[in-house]
Amino acid sequence: MTVTITQTTTETDIARTGTRTMVEIACGTGWVAVCPYDRLIPGRGVAALIDGEQVAIFRDRTGALYALANRDPFSGAYVMSRGIVGRRGEVPTVASPMYKQVFDLRTGECLDESTAPDGTPAVLRTWPVRAHG
Repeated sequence: MTVTITQTTTETDIARTGTRTMVEIACGTGWVAVCPYDRLIPGRGVAALIDGEQVAIFRDRTGALYALANRDPFSGAYVMSRGIVGRRGEVPTVASPMYKQVFDLRTGECLDESTAPDGTPAVLRTWPVRAHG
C-alpha cells in the first residue's frame, strides 16, 4: 500500500502541534493515516495519493470529514480538493473549481447533472474517513 500526502507530515509536526488525532481513510483491508486532523483547515480540501489514486479530503466547518475522488468528471482535471465547500439545504457540498458542478460530500453524487460529458454517471467515488487517536 502506497500513501503519498501532498503536504508532508512528520513526527516533528505532530509533536509541535501537540496532536495525535489523525485523519484516516479506509483503504483495502484497513485504515491509512493521512495527516493530523488539525492540519485540515475547515472549509478547505487537500489531496492525497492513496494506492495510486488521488483522493480529495475535506473538513467542513462543523468538523465533519469527507473523502472523494479528486478527478472532476466534467473537466477530467484533478482539482476537486480545490473546490468550494458549502451546503445546499442540509446537504454538505463541494463545487468543482472548473465548471462549478456541485457534488454531495457524503455520496459523491452530482446535484446539478446526472451524467458526465462522456456519458458515465456524474458521481465521485467516496471513501470512509475518520479522525482517530
